[in-house]
Amino acid sequence: MPAVWSAPVRFVECDQQGVVFNAHYLTWADEAVNAWWVAVGVPYGALTARGMEYYVKATALDWSSSARHGDTVTVDAELDRLGRTSLTLALTVRVDDRVCCTVRTTYVATADGRPVPWPEEVRDRVSAR
Repeated sequence: MPAVWSAPVRFVECDQQGVVFNAHYLTWADEAVNAWWVAVGVPYGALTARGMEYYVKATALDWSSSARHGDTVTVDAELDRLGRTSLTLALTVRVDDRVCCTVRTTYVATADGRPVPWPEEVRDRVSAR
C-alpha cells in the first residue's frame, strides 16, 4: 500500500536539539491509521453507524533513527494481522527512504463495551490491501 500520511516536522514537535519528541510518533501513527481506514473504504463513522467502535489494545514502538525539525515524515500503514475481533497494523515512519520508527498497534472491535467480530464487509476491505 502506498504511503497513507505525510507532514513536515513542526518546531513544536521537537526538543531543544531539534529531534522529534517520542510521543509525536504515536500522534503520526494515529493520523496514518485514520487515513488507512479511509483508503480501505471504511471512513470514520462507518463502524459507529453499525453500533461498533474500535479501541487500542496494545501498541509498541521501535526506533531506528531520529526525525528532525525540517524533515518531512511519511507514514506507511499495512495490515499485519487480522483476527476474529482484532487487527494489528504495522506503521513505518520514515524520512525519505530512512526508517525512523516502526509502530505496531492492535485494535479490538467492540459493541456495547465487549469485543465483537469484525463484520465480513470490513474483513473483506482490509484483507484486500
